[in-house]
Amino acid sequence: MRIITWNVNGLRSVLSKESWGWIEQSAGDLILLQEIKAKPEQLSADQQSKLAQWEGVWNPAVKPGYSGVLSLSRQRGLAFGKGLGIDSFDNEGRVIYTRFGDVWIFNIYFPNGRNDLTRVPFKMDFYDLLLKRCVEIHRQGGHIILAGDFNTSHRAIDLRNPKANEHATGFLPEERAKIDLYLENGFCDIFRYLYPERVQYTWWAYHSNARSRGTGWRLDYFLISKSLVKRVVDVVIHDQIQGSDHCPVSLDIDLLF
Repeated sequence: MRIITWNVNGLRSVLSKESWGWIEQSAGDLILLQEIKAKPEQLSADQQSKLAQWEGVWNPAVKPGYSGVLSLSRQRGLAFGKGLGIDSFDNEGRVIYTRFGDVWIFNIYFPNGRNDLTRVPFKMDFYDLLLKRCVEIHRQGGHIILAGDFNTSHRAIDLRNPKANEHATGFLPEERAKIDLYLENGFCDIFRYLYPERVQYTWWAYHSNARSRGTGWRLDYFLISKSLVKRVVDVVIHDQIQGSDHCPVSLDIDLLF
């Protein structure tokens, strides 16, 4: 199975760019998109036709032009669900989960703490609620793949300027500690496990030519249950793919899709 996660920063925009051709040719079995900023009825007929090869499950935000996630599957009839059961989070369209046997695959757009840090508590609560859900799934014998934009760089290796961003959301100690907590509760950051010294980013600010200068952050992850690690073939950050301020990340894993 190939799973691709990508914060597209506007689905309608990326569907009109050449980079969508990469998705169509990627052999992805599950395409997990975040920050879609659209509802299905807002897509043109041409845009809808570009999604026709997959079964789509949408979870847009209530607020127009904001947040939202979309999961696309080549296999029809999989079990899907949305949200975490709390309106303050679910109204923002941040979670879709797919059931594949005893494996739960989550498409997640974690909240941003904002530059003024006013949304950091909201972000921390989201991390906690999701982890509580995951701990229960693990307790019941399930396996989990968490994929998406975590809006946090875990270690200094995961961003170009760690010292300058010690007090910025995305690299605050309390945010990074949440990733630690997930790793302490049965998860593995599979990219960092496979490539402990590799410096590679998944997000770049639009201003100051950040991407061409290599001034980025690794914000997009696959955190997987440790029980799944031996099934992983590879994880690839496709930083050559344009079309968004984020790039796609793919996970190849033996799940007999």
